[in-house]
Parts: sequence; C-alpha cells; structure tokens
Amino acid sequence: MGMIESRYGWGIRHMVLLVALVTAAIYAGQDQWRDILMIASRDEEASHIFLVIPIAVWLVWVRRIRFRRCPPRPSWLGVAMIVLGYLLMLVSFRQAFQAGMHGGAVLMVVGAIVSVVGTQVVANFFPAVAILVLLVPIPGNIRLAIAGPLQNATARVTTGTLEIMGFYVERSGNLVNINDMPVAVAEACNGMRMVFALVLVAYAFAFSVPLKNSVRLMVLLLSPVAAIICNVLRLAPTVILYGDADVPRSVADGFHDMAGWLMLPVAFLMLLGITRALRWAMVPTYRFTLASQSS
Repeated sequence: MGMIESRYGWGIRHMVLLVALVTAAIYAGQDQWRDILMIASRDEEASHIFLVIPIAVWLVWVRRIRFRRCPPRPSWLGVAMIVLGYLLMLVSFRQAFQAGMHGGAVLMVVGAIVSVVGTQVVANFFPAVAILVLLVPIPGNIRLAIAGPLQNATARVTTGTLEIMGFYVERSGNLVNINDMPVAVAEACNGMRMVFALVLVAYAFAFSVPLKNSVRLMVLLLSPVAAIICNVLRLAPTVILYGDADVPRSVADGFHDMAGWLMLPVAFLMLLGITRALRWAMVPTYRFTLASQSS
C-alpha cells in the first residue's frame, strides 16, 4: 500500500476516512435510506434501485486506471453538499416532499465522497456518480405519466405481433383479448416494472465502452424503444399463457416474473447489436480504435 500511495497518492487512510464519512452521512439520513429500501423492496416499479449501486461500482471498475492520474484532494465543496443535502431534507420534511427528502439523503452521501476524494476524482468518474440520482424513487405522478403511453404502445405492438403469429386477438385500450379471455397489459406485463431497469442497462452499456458522445446519446434515447421491444418479447408469450385455460395461473405468473429479469441481458445484447451494426455500416462509433478491432 505504501508503494501505491507514493506513486498515485492513494492510501489506506483515504479509504478509512471515506467509509467513515459515508457511514456518517447514511446515519444522518437513516430514516430516508430506510424509506428508500422499503420502497424498492415492496414496489416492483421501483425495484431498479437495487441495480444502481452495482452499476455504479462497475462503472468505477472499468475506469480504475484513472486513479493513477487523479490523486485524492479533500474539497470543501463536498462539505457544502453535505450541508445542502441536510437542509434539503429538513425543508422537504416540512413540505411533505418525499422526493426532496430522498434526494437530500443521496446528496449528503455524494458530498461525503467529494469531501474525501475531491472534484477531480468525481469528474473522472462522473458517470458512476451521476447514476446515483436514480437511487431516489421516481414520484408517482411521473411514473403514471410514463406508464400510460408505454402500456398503450406495448398493447398495440403486442396485438400486431400475436396476429402475425396466427392468433385471433382483439385490443380494447390496454386489454388484449385472446381466446375470449381478457388480459390486462398492466397485469401481465407492466412496462414500468422494467423501463427504468432497461434505462440503467443502456446507461451502463453506453459508459462501459469508449463510445462517442453522440452514440452514447443515441443509445440512451433508444432505451425507451428497447423497453417496448423487450416488453413485447415478454408480453406476447405471457398473454398466450394467461389466455390458455389449461395453463395454471401460477405457471403464467412464474413465467411473467422470470421473463422480466431475462429481458435485462436481452436489452444489453440488443444495444450491443446496434453498435455492431453501426460499425459494420462504417459509421464511427468509438472515440478510438480498440485493440480487439485492429486488423
């Protein structure tokens, strides 16, 4: 460790101080963190929160070589962020603004990190820091504004897909009728349960490889399209199972839950295929040529 510290400026004391301050920040906002954990555990539409920390750690890992050029420098900006986060929690508590209370708790933790490592380190690992915003549960009014159009689009595409497959189906709003049995899109496959998870997958993919910023933006903008496609891949067989009177409801429910998690690697492979297709079409996607791409 002494050799690493002499070369790069990092030492065990930085890790100890970082863990201590982050722990103190979490303790100061323990009620909010407990609330975030409860929401993520009980609300399936907020379960994407469990993916945020692993993805943030992954984004730090793929950039680990940057630790060599950005030694830690304590910053008073982090202290200011801690104070601001605490004030935000207090004001939001008085105004009964739940997102503000959660956001204040997250801001305090980010401030604790900045206080120890400094702004240069945060700038070099900004994608890993920015994703922490999604630790804040999405307010209900925003989720409803997204869920309605998403479910309607998914129902339309799913109906067309099942008709192409030879099934006789009818659609009425978000209801898909198959074999004279109505299946609600919200019941069989609520798009909101995976849309933010797919956005996280797109974000992790976009910032795990050295893509051009324009390509990264395209990947992020295409994530809602990927969400609809994955919803259809999940919903079409789910509707068939729910519409078959001979299939037990427990089997359909089990497939519905299992297919939801399977869609995450499917979305990742889909985004990878898009970048491969762009590269095949001679469209520059990477900021520099990777060793694996050289002839």
